[in-house]
Amino acid sequence: MVEPPCKIKLLICGGGNGAHTLTGLASSRANVEVNVMSLFADEAERWRKTLGNDDFTVHFTEKDGSVTPIKSKPKIITNDPAQAVPGCNLIIFTVPAFAHEGYFKALAPYIEENAVVVGLPSQPGFQFQCVDLLGERGKKCAIVSFESLPWACRIMTFAREVKVLGAKDTLSAAIIMRKCKPQFEILPTIQYLLGPEPNLTQANNYLAINLLADANVHPPIMYGTWKDWDNKPMAEKPLFYQGLNEFCADLLSKVSYELMETAKAIEKECPVFDMKDVIHLHDWYKLNYKESISDDSTLLSCMKSNKAYDGLVHPMKETDDGKFVPDFKYRYMAEDMPFGFIVFRGIAQLAGVKTPAMDETIYWCQKIMGKEFLVDGELNGKDMNITRAPQRYNFKCIRDLVDLQ
Repeated sequence: MVEPPCKIKLLICGGGNGAHTLTGLASSRANVEVNVMSLFADEAERWRKTLGNDDFTVHFTEKDGSVTPIKSKPKIITNDPAQAVPGCNLIIFTVPAFAHEGYFKALAPYIEENAVVVGLPSQPGFQFQCVDLLGERGKKCAIVSFESLPWACRIMTFAREVKVLGAKDTLSAAIIMRKCKPQFEILPTIQYLLGPEPNLTQANNYLAINLLADANVHPPIMYGTWKDWDNKPMAEKPLFYQGLNEFCADLLSKVSYELMETAKAIEKECPVFDMKDVIHLHDWYKLNYKESISDDSTLLSCMKSNKAYDGLVHPMKETDDGKFVPDFKYRYMAEDMPFGFIVFRGIAQLAGVKTPAMDETIYWCQKIMGKEFLVDGELNGKDMNITRAPQRYNFKCIRDLVDLQ
């Protein structure tokens, strides 16, 4: 890792697990000044007051299982964009996709030319929304889209300490430069902030990142796990990834093949768009978690034997008698459908690809959510306006998506 040639004035948007982790890591680097902006309720004030003058600690779990404490402190923590944004040359979103719109609108009056805007992760449709909401000021800003968070991480004590359970081995990002002339090399600078893991690589284009997102995992697992649930509370919270069943693994594989077919159709229509980064989920796990997986023979075994997923359970709500029922309002559906699965489906629709596995998942999930996206095989439901599908932004064909690059 090489220190950037200029001072990095970093704005971290958010206050959750990812924001805590990035704040601690980035603040520990030389020649980096970190501002944190949270627009959620009084989160910024609580973080600022709770931390006070103390150091913030990241407990980083290394590959050998040892834990390294990293102590640091951000410059400011605020909910005021007028205080947080001016002067920042790197802006990283670590908030859920449903919150992106509010942050884009807060940034728009203050963002400066040649700033680099990063979604970590971006979640599908991030680029469409960024271009739409940053308007004229955004035309000289680069857009960077990461496929997922770099780590599995959990807040231990709000505003004070966070634990990294495991880091991915590699992580891919797409960069749309637009008219931006950044003060630093984008990917090496973000690598400097994160540390040696994961190893960051550049995807060939942003559509590949859109089709690689983590959101293709969560809805099928929710559907496959709970479709036959008898509505009786459970004594324990079931494991999310490591409790995977054969139906879930088969459905995930089918969805993955549909995304690969979509990528092939895009490349056939526009050969300039190299889509080879869109690989099967089984291969993705072997690439990104090769040090954490003890059995990589199948997709099912990859997920069940991944130590980075140790202890991660289904989102559940506790009943009055101490048992548990699934929380269908958790982000695995509330976010990953409108800002993930529906975007995949929208891109596939523009590419003319049939998606029976995606459709099966969407029909169940939208019924549970009380939403309507897919109707008779077409994305024209009454709730499409809350999604980031390309259809919402008036993209009519694959060529429209390619021209955004």
